[in-house]
Amino acid sequence: MTVYILTPIAVLLGILAGYLYFSRRAAAGLGSAREQSEKILTAAENEKRRLLQEGEAKTRERLLEMKEKFEEEVRENTGELKKRERRLSAKEEVLDRKLAGLDAKEDELAKKRQEIQDREQRLQHEREENEKYRDEILGKLEQVAQLSREEAKQQLIAGIEAEAKHEAAKRIRQIEEEARESAEKRAKNIIATAISRYAGEYVTERTVTVVNLPNEEMKGRIIGREGRNIRAIEAATGVDLIIDDTPEAVVVSCFDPIRREVAAMTLQKLISDGRIHPGRIEEVVKKAEKTVAQKVREAGDQATFDLGLHGIHPEILRLVGTLQFRYSYAQNIYQHSLEVAFLCGVMANELGLNVKLAKRAGLLHDIGKAIDHEVEGSHAIIGAEFAKKHGEQPEVWHAIGAHHEEYKVESIIDVLVMAADALSGARPGARREMLESYVKRLEDLERISNSFKGVEKSYAIQAGRELRIIVESEQVSDEDTVVLSRDIARRIEQEMTYPGQIRVMVIRETRAVEIAK
Repeated sequence: MTVYILTPIAVLLGILAGYLYFSRRAAAGLGSAREQSEKILTAAENEKRRLLQEGEAKTRERLLEMKEKFEEEVRENTGELKKRERRLSAKEEVLDRKLAGLDAKEDELAKKRQEIQDREQRLQHEREENEKYRDEILGKLEQVAQLSREEAKQQLIAGIEAEAKHEAAKRIRQIEEEARESAEKRAKNIIATAISRYAGEYVTERTVTVVNLPNEEMKGRIIGREGRNIRAIEAATGVDLIIDDTPEAVVVSCFDPIRREVAAMTLQKLISDGRIHPGRIEEVVKKAEKTVAQKVREAGDQATFDLGLHGIHPEILRLVGTLQFRYSYAQNIYQHSLEVAFLCGVMANELGLNVKLAKRAGLLHDIGKAIDHEVEGSHAIIGAEFAKKHGEQPEVWHAIGAHHEEYKVESIIDVLVMAADALSGARPGARREMLESYVKRLEDLERISNSFKGVEKSYAIQAGRELRIIVESEQVSDEDTVVLSRDIARRIEQEMTYPGQIRVMVIRETRAVEIAK
């Protein structure tokens, strides 16, 4: 029984003892924690004071720097303000001087104004005096002439009218005479301009001649052993021989028509003779050169004889004869020149101009083609300079240079040569050109021009050598016409293939119409 009673008590005592033990330990731990927290608070307080001291020190430094910078800016601004003050002071001094000068000028103007007023008063007084004096003189004149002022005025007007009528009659007769003279001249110009609507193409040069062979074996003989014969022919004549797969034919290629003719004649002679070697080639070439030179002289003389011309320089006649070996679109230039000369003579005769002068210009208009392979430039310019150098008349050499408008057209002879050149080249059968390609080129020209904005109508004239474009004046200004013509020309160059040149002319017209009611 005792055991059972003491056990709970022992438990309670144990619990009490444990509580006391842990309470002491907790009190001891609480004390040490308090001490530790006090240490942390003390350290934190110390760190706070340190940070505050450092912040105050940095703040003071920053304030000092800002103060110094501000003082420096203030000093700079103060210096700039002083400079501006000095400039303003100088300007004020200048303005003061100008104002003083203006005041002086105003005073001077006031004096001059007063002087002018005084002069006006004096003039008015003198005018009144003169009026009185004039009235007195007129009264005396009326008494002497026994005419009133109105009667004298009527007589004076009648005299002036009679004189004016006489002068008017003389002027009318003069105007009528000038009108008749100018009308005849203008009529000729209009006829010549109308004729000049015809035009032909620029030529494409034909630079080869074909020599027929009797058989294919002859090609080997012309070439010779190791090519010595063909080299000798090319060296002696200055041409290129083309021997290819073309059956029974040799092509002679050269820009110089005389050399080409000499080479062709040499080959024909060698082929007919059969003896082909370098020594024989040189001999035949010399004979061919003499023969060709004789043909050239005879052709030049025959042209002048047929046209009834004389006094042409021999060198010019030589070029005329040379043209018989030149072709344009398979049209012989020599025959073309004769045609142009005859046409010029016919038109000049119809217009009452110098027929021989027109024929002379027509015959020589293409002589530049005889030497354009040797001299740079257009054949028209080359021919004009050559004719001028060898003593031709100004009307002739200027017409040569103007027949393709390289020179400015100045006389009716120029227009006649242009028209005759176009007529000879454009007549049916004169030149070989497919009708389809010709029409297509004209259609392409008009199509390109019509594709641009502001173009109202376009016309391809002078066989496609000139393109005239009419634009709408409301959409295209005068300045825009220059740009439009250049753009159309560039487009034609990019999209088309054609011989010679194409002139693009843009026309802008403004009309003002009013009705008188």
